[in-house]
Amino acid sequence: MSAGLAASSRRRSLAQASWETRLLLRNGEQLLLTVAIPIGLLLVLTLTDVISDASDPDRVARALATVLSVSVISSAFTSLAIATGFERRSGALRFLGTTPLSRSELLAGKLLATALVTGLSAGVACATGLLVGWRPAAGAAWAIPMLILGTATFAAWGMALAGLLRAEAVLAVANGVFLVLLMFGGVVIPVASLPGLLGDLAAWLPSAALTESLTSALVDGAAPSGASVLVLTAWLAVGAAVSARTFRWS
Repeated sequence: MSAGLAASSRRRSLAQASWETRLLLRNGEQLLLTVAIPIGLLLVLTLTDVISDASDPDRVARALATVLSVSVISSAFTSLAIATGFERRSGALRFLGTTPLSRSELLAGKLLATALVTGLSAGVACATGLLVGWRPAAGAAWAIPMLILGTATFAAWGMALAGLLRAEAVLAVANGVFLVLLMFGGVVIPVASLPGLLGDLAAWLPSAALTESLTSALVDGAAPSGASVLVLTAWLAVGAAVSARTFRWS
């Protein structure tokens, strides 16, 4: 009996994930956040001298690490928070709450859909990187578990934000946090290049930990540092706890 219930729960979660994925892929604004912006940033970083050093032999790999971080933050945090916030406002979540779909199944479906879209964005970014000269290091596969951990971490906080604020506030805060993390969270500008206290604070952010671990994998072919994994795991645990307490159907 319990096995049958578990199978039914999995089917509902997968069905919800399938629906969420199709919805995301049909939304032009979401595709802008998850695909267009990261790819545009990769081309800027690799084909111009605006930010990166043209003499750096690892320029493309470093740029790709940055772009993958941007992709995770935009998909798993900004896009997820905004979409969920407006679904709450429109009553779509309240309607789903009247179906056999449980809260845990809804969250599982949303997180799986977010992971699929993030994976799609990462795949497009890697393909673009190959076209502009990226050659994967021997240990580049270390990036995969860190992308999964980073996606889970930012998704937890995306759901937490969507549950805490009104939809309009979620839109403003999610976009604001996205821009702040890009510029001052160790993503586009490395932590070592940030001044004084700002750099010290940024080192403890999940954005910096994710970018640092991806850079280690893609540039050096090395495993992520224990500190990066610890920072991301800690943010994931807190974000999951907050989202579990704040999530509401309406």
